[in-house]
Amino acid sequence: MNIDFLARRKALLAQVLEDSVIVLASSSPKVRNSDADFPYRQDSSFFYLSGFSEPDSLLVLRPSAKEDQFVMFCRDRDPVREQWDGFRAGQEGAVSKFGADKAYSYSDVNELMPKLMDGAKNVYYSMSSPNGIEAPLSDWITTIRGKTREGSVAPQNLLSLDLMLHEMRLKKSSDEIAIMKKAGSITTDAHIRAMESVRPGMYEYQLEAEYLHTFMQGGARHPAYNSIVGGGNNACILHYVENNALLNDGDLVLVDAGCEYEHYASDVTRTFPVNGKFTEEQKAVYEVVLEAHRQSMAEVKPGNKWNSPHDKSVEVITDGLNDLGLLKGNNDYTKFYMHRVGHWIGMDVHDVGNYKVDGEWRDLEPGMVMTIEPGIYILDSLEGVDDKWKGIGIRVEDDVLVTEDGFEILTPDAPREVADIEHLMNS
Repeated sequence: MNIDFLARRKALLAQVLEDSVIVLASSSPKVRNSDADFPYRQDSSFFYLSGFSEPDSLLVLRPSAKEDQFVMFCRDRDPVREQWDGFRAGQEGAVSKFGADKAYSYSDVNELMPKLMDGAKNVYYSMSSPNGIEAPLSDWITTIRGKTREGSVAPQNLLSLDLMLHEMRLKKSSDEIAIMKKAGSITTDAHIRAMESVRPGMYEYQLEAEYLHTFMQGGARHPAYNSIVGGGNNACILHYVENNALLNDGDLVLVDAGCEYEHYASDVTRTFPVNGKFTEEQKAVYEVVLEAHRQSMAEVKPGNKWNSPHDKSVEVITDGLNDLGLLKGNNDYTKFYMHRVGHWIGMDVHDVGNYKVDGEWRDLEPGMVMTIEPGIYILDSLEGVDDKWKGIGIRVEDDVLVTEDGFEILTPDAPREVADIEHLMNS
């Protein structure tokens, strides 16, 4: 990974008030069941500033300190635990490999943090983080206040780090974009493999396995999120993740799947026929979604509002549903298209960054990356809909970079045209 973590820390420190301390906590391991854990994933903002991937760690930045501006707390080296659970960087590694000016044992955090915060006027921390720094932060400040007669001075202000840090993460550097393109390339390969492999009689989870295999073969150890593999009516369930149904001849399958590569996500959806051939009804609905995809992407350019692509998707889908006779003139598209057209994407699949500034939809700027993912979903339980349309669920999604003069698709080679999909699946 070619990322300058020091430059990121300097850029953040230049934005905070003087006499401040910045505190970020690592994410905690997640228990799957009994003594089995889910694979560990570091908090994105913690990793963004440090590159450090271990639990039980704390990042402290002190812009006004004469020395030891970057302090880390981390686990001790422990040969026995390391033989069981894997290598630890330890305090020496935190300094030599991750650039900390000083590192301490995580077991000493409650003793030493009041000393590191003593005399600072402001403490910045993430108010949106799920990692629970508020309680220990309160305890550390209480400890400092208890020593005021000894000359200690407790912080006066608790301030949110989120806006500054999220704005930094929102606009991607050239190195970040290169990583995201690689994630997109691996994900594209997975969608192509799935189109080549699918057949009637497979289970959804067997198709999902093609994605996981391709992710790992491409160098991405994990998916960026739980993959959605929905055949037939299951494609109409937006966050369907059971992935345990049979894929039937004549049905479409909607797959929303992307890998995480070097801590950056890809998020791509493709919808294709299980037997390799769209029916006339499936093709008609698909072409409406694809046109909404095209026209929404055309709205991605500097100066346009965040909401512009979504408004365009609503316009195109409403017209298309009317042309197909599905709206019957009432223009209530929401029972067929009930989500936004996209979201920010980066280190998190639903990445950080405000969508409004001062109450108004924000302007798109170069370096922002978003998804474009219009869809139409016709549940088989919908009343007043001809049976020939029921059970058709379609979404087309790509990751899109805002450039200086427009947009760039970071996942350009994943087939999306009907003819290209059918040719690939039948060649």
